[in-house]
Amino acid sequence: MARGAGRRRAVRCRSGVSPLIRRALVTGAAGGLAAGIAPALARDGFARVAITYRVTSPDTTLAAIEAAGVEAAAIRVDFLEAVEAVEAALERGVAEQGPFDTLVHAVGPLVVKRFGNASLEDYRTALDGNLRSAVLAARATLPAMREARFGRLIFFGMLGSAATRPFRGFALYQSAKSALVAFARCLAVEEAGNGITINVVSPGDIREKTLDRPQALTRPARNPRGRLGSYEDVADVVRFLIAPQRDFITGQVIEVTGGLQTAAE
Repeated sequence: MARGAGRRRAVRCRSGVSPLIRRALVTGAAGGLAAGIAPALARDGFARVAITYRVTSPDTTLAAIEAAGVEAAAIRVDFLEAVEAVEAALERGVAEQGPFDTLVHAVGPLVVKRFGNASLEDYRTALDGNLRSAVLAARATLPAMREARFGRLIFFGMLGSAATRPFRGFALYQSAKSALVAFARCLAVEEAGNGITINVVSPGDIREKTLDRPQALTRPARNPRGRLGSYEDVADVVRFLIAPQRDFITGQVIEVTGGLQTAAE
């Protein structure tokens, strides 16, 4: 599914203007934080912003992307399906809507249960939805980035995932996110010579995913900053990291938490 005429924009590199036309893939952007992040990329020189969705209709996000004057596309991918099904859906999406120079992988189902109450299905959801999904998304998009000698990958961690900080009820989810951080940082070392940067953004406790910053500024919260976080706070970090000029920042984990350090704060 592709919509909108789009604007063709090139990436300015050290050697001048590259023929690469910027296209981003934002996974899981039919809802949640990614639904606000995807349209925000329209301000950063992208000709097309494609999103993946599973069940929730992607139409609202597509309309927001198009309203910013950028071509929008939707690809149905259920990252919890069998590996072969996920790979086939991503392969079709990349062939039809790519190649992509930017991947913002926001898929990552939240699993919060004490380990004694968790099932093996919870384990599969946490690991497949957060870690395996990132591996498959990277495998699908990296070949074109290597060929172009330019790419930006963003994965999403959680508070404390870079330091395996423990929280009650997060044995499976934090394990998956910490493994994702390890994957991203190792991959960053391997791909740096190809002009590809790979970083992790870790949002804090942002429960109201549709709040913009002006709304969040009026809402108190129990973090050192004293206000709720917004999708714009996270989008700003993503937009900073995927800019062509950010080629010297890779393998990093940036927490967007309002200064929150522990789940009890």
